[in-house]
Amino acid sequence: MYHNNKIIRRYSESFKLKVLTELSHGNYTKSKLAKIYGMNPSTINEWIKKYDRKDLMTT
Repeated sequence: MYHNNKIIRRYSESFKLKVLTELSHGNYTKSKLAKIYGMNPSTINEWIKKYDRKDLMTT
């Protein structure tokens, strides 16, 4: 799907939780995970808010 010439990606709930789990284990920062999965770090911030994981906001 495209919006203003950008691809809009939809991620499954299990994928979102997988990324948050990786972040909580402390092996990667938000920036590194975003780079690995080809997304913007703000996307991960949205998931942190959605799943009420405020403990991960400073990682």
